[in-house]
Amino acid sequence: MSRISSDLFFLRRPMLRRPMRPLLSCAVFGAFVIAAFCASAESSPASPPGKTLEIYFVDVEGGQATLFVTPEGQSLLIDTGWPGNAGRDADRIVAAAKKAGLSKIDFVLLTHYHVDHAGGAPQLFAKIPVGAFIDHGPNREPTDRVTEQSWEDYQKLVSKQNVKRIIAKAGDVLPLQGMRVEVVSSDGELLQHPLPGAGAQNSSCSTAEKRPADQTENARSLGTIFTFGKVRILDLGDLTWDKEVELVCPINRLGPVDVFIVSHHGLVQSNSRALLAAISPRIAIMDNGADKGGSPSSWDIVKNSPKLEDFWQLHFSNEGGATHNSAAPFIANLAGPDAGNYLKLSVGTDGNLEVYNSRTETTKHYTPAR
Repeated sequence: MSRISSDLFFLRRPMLRRPMRPLLSCAVFGAFVIAAFCASAESSPASPPGKTLEIYFVDVEGGQATLFVTPEGQSLLIDTGWPGNAGRDADRIVAAAKKAGLSKIDFVLLTHYHVDHAGGAPQLFAKIPVGAFIDHGPNREPTDRVTEQSWEDYQKLVSKQNVKRIIAKAGDVLPLQGMRVEVVSSDGELLQHPLPGAGAQNSSCSTAEKRPADQTENARSLGTIFTFGKVRILDLGDLTWDKEVELVCPINRLGPVDVFIVSHHGLVQSNSRALLAAISPRIAIMDNGADKGGSPSSWDIVKNSPKLEDFWQLHFSNEGGATHNSAAPFIANLAGPDAGNYLKLSVGTDGNLEVYNSRTETTKHYTPAR
């Protein structure tokens, strides 16, 4: 079998805790994968047992539901997907929790109250215990009836069930064991001081496109940056272009990250050039649906960021078409019937990363950044 690149290779059955074996030779995989996969080199060792952060990107058809599970077994879910659909999204989240060995979810963080992010909270709570909810405070888009309904349903849930509720502010550190979770945006307010490793001038700010202030719940998104060992992961929910630019201009208050959970499903309202220049991710993962997300102009900005190695998608994007969608191994759900496949990111404290595609049952490994 041909040797696979030290930085990048696909494996069968993703486990950082077991020896890793190449799945296919370059000749077999060549039709799908870029030539870099077939470079000759040795792979880095996997992370030691018990030191792996697991992140499940659950397919909620263009909403968001991202489950973090620390080595200590603590869990945080970002958003709950849509309501309705016979409990589809809640069922998929619970299935991911069971795969992770969870019987409850310690924290559910609602980035904002749009129905594709917060609408599924009551259905989820009915299927699995939740320790506490985290949010940005009151709904700021009361004139939108669907959003107001999501807010009202959430309020009924936390009041009737007597569930702990945490209102997070920019600059807060969330009470999660096993990794550091810092709030960088909440309710329209932004982190005031640069994080460690940040604070440099952002040269992209001089040419940054100015956009009007967004008036929806998107601009109120509760954004977080996760630090686990040597790895940093950024999730800004649906934070909009104007807020992104404010966060990284003229001073970059975030600094570089390893993994970027693509904002706003890859829609054009977010993912500014100034943000991508500031964070320079190695891996991008997009929570999109077949008919929601993946705006070509936004896609181009992310793909052209200076250090990006790979762009992963939950769905083939109809809007992206042949010119923008990643190669098939990087997509959890191809065009066709709803399959509900997920992506899983495994993070070692030493900086080793693996992304598993449940559709293909293959994993790609990334060695620590140099």
